[in-house]
Amino acid sequence: MYLPEMPWSVPLQVTFQNGTNRTFSSVFDALDFLENEWPRRRGQRYERAVDTCRRALNRRTPVAIAREAFVAACLEAGLPAKGGVRITTLGDRGDDSRTAA
Repeated sequence: MYLPEMPWSVPLQVTFQNGTNRTFSSVFDALDFLENEWPRRRGQRYERAVDTCRRALNRRTPVAIAREAFVAACLEAGLPAKGGVRITTLGDRGDDSRTAA
């Protein structure tokens, strides 16, 4: 079953070589960018990201794995990617959580 959106719990911000930023909030956003706007250089991580995003949209791979693959492809292409992940401990009410990059 293909789903048009598979949102990430935390959006990802990618910085382009010209200094502009773009926010990606779902697997679909990432795959659309990979297939239609990706810089010319395409490596192994790019290929893995495309495959992983497609599998996630078809519910065969977890969304978090697709996000990790997209981040790896961005780094391979020299596009810094940022997006915090909420880290909490058991019993935490949310007031002591910290953000990790």
